[in-house]
This record gives sequence, structure tokens and C-alpha cells, in this order.
Amino acid sequence: MHAIADQIAALWRMRILVWVMTKRDDASRHAGTALGVFWPYAQPLLTVAAYYLVFDVVFAMRLGEQAPTRAVGAFLIVGALPWMAFCDGLSRGMNSLIEAGSVLQKNPLPPVIFPVRAVLASAIIFGPLIVLVALLYTPLHQFKPPIIALPALLLAQIAMVTIMGYLLAILAAALRDTVQIVGFMLSVGIYLSPVLFPVSMFPEAWRWVLWANPMTAPIMGYQAILLQGAWPAVDVWLALASWTALAFAALCVVARRSQDQLLDWL
Repeated sequence: MHAIADQIAALWRMRILVWVMTKRDDASRHAGTALGVFWPYAQPLLTVAAYYLVFDVVFAMRLGEQAPTRAVGAFLIVGALPWMAFCDGLSRGMNSLIEAGSVLQKNPLPPVIFPVRAVLASAIIFGPLIVLVALLYTPLHQFKPPIIALPALLLAQIAMVTIMGYLLAILAAALRDTVQIVGFMLSVGIYLSPVLFPVSMFPEAWRWVLWANPMTAPIMGYQAILLQGAWPAVDVWLALASWTALAFAALCVVARRSQDQLLDWL
């Protein structure tokens, strides 16, 4: 806990540097391109637009009556966009220390700033897109009072991803196989979450499997707010808090045990 507390304090002292690095990280991803800043937003935006075109316009597919909304495309978008944000932020955070190895070897910077920078760079892309979807879904949620829970849910997801990203970054530095294992888990994890189907369609005896996915709770929260104009269930907040606390506890242990060897691993 002491090691993490020191890094959090250092992170606060260097918050301006972190913000500058975050903006440079995003800028470097579209440097030299004609459309510039549009490119980071293009892939997720075009992906969710394809969901709407294929499932709602072309095939006009519909879910059952127990689903939050009958339109398949509209349902997929609300879950898929936060899932893409989770995958992107976690992947960036996990690879951040490996990518910054040469910098850390030459400069006595706290390692925590690199995972935080990576996750924030991802949040700058996906946060506005989720807000845009919230505006487009106004006919469904009608700006009912639960819409005020959306920023809290976004911030909670960012906090969870930051902690998990830093934890995985240390593990990836120690064992490079971590990157491949996590990549595989992310590729199949979407099928064990309520992104592609409502929770009500999953066999009740096996629903505990969904809760083994840290993104099940946030996705259910987004669906409740944007599709029904309802407050996220208490279970959503409890599961999200539990995953965050579990990741933080693991990070405290891993950070303490790796602080003397991290640079050697990198």
C-alpha cells in the first residue's frame, strides 16, 4: 500500500506532465494523416454505425419483449462502445510500461504515469463518443433523472481500467505472455458479457459466468440508463466496486514486490 501511495502522490505532483503526455500520445496516432484528429474516432464510430445499418435498417432484427429495447442494432451499440473502450484502454495500459522501457531506464519517472497516460488517451477518444450516443438515444431515455448517473458510470469505468491497466502492465513487464493471454481473453470476453444479448436470454443457472467479466456491470448500467431511462441496479455498482477493489488490492501486492526489479524486466 505504501508503494502505491507514493506513486499516487507523485502522479498528482506531475499531473500537468501527464496531461501533456496524454495529448501528445493521441496526437502521435494521427500525425501525418490528412484527416488528423478524426481518425481515432473513425473506427468505433463507423463500427457502431454499421451495427445500426445492418441490424436495424437492412435486416430490421428485433429482440424479445424482455429486452431493454427491441431494436438489435440500438441494443448492440450501447454495449459495444463501452466494451471497445474497455479493450482499448486496457490494451494501451497493459503495453504502456513495455513501450516506455527506454524512457524509464534513462529518467527517474514514476512508472504509474505511463499506464495513466495510456488509459486517459483512450478515454479522450471513447468518452465523447459515449456522450454522443447518449444524445442520439434521447428518444429512449428522454433525459430522465437517471441520466445524471452516466458521468459517474464513465468515471468508475475509467478508474477500474486504469487500475487493471497498471496491474497488467507490471505483469506484462515480468512475463510477456501476459499480452497474448489478455488479448485472447478480450477477444472472447465479449461473448461472456451482455453486449450481444440481454442478460434475460442467458441461462439463469449460468449467469454467474457473466459476472466473472468485469464489464458486465458497467454495460448493464449503460443499458439501463440509455435504453430505459432507469437507474442502474444496486448490483451494478456493487459489482463494479468489487472488481475495482480486487484489482487495486492485487496492484498493491504486485507493485510492492516488483518495485526493485521493474526496470530490469523492462
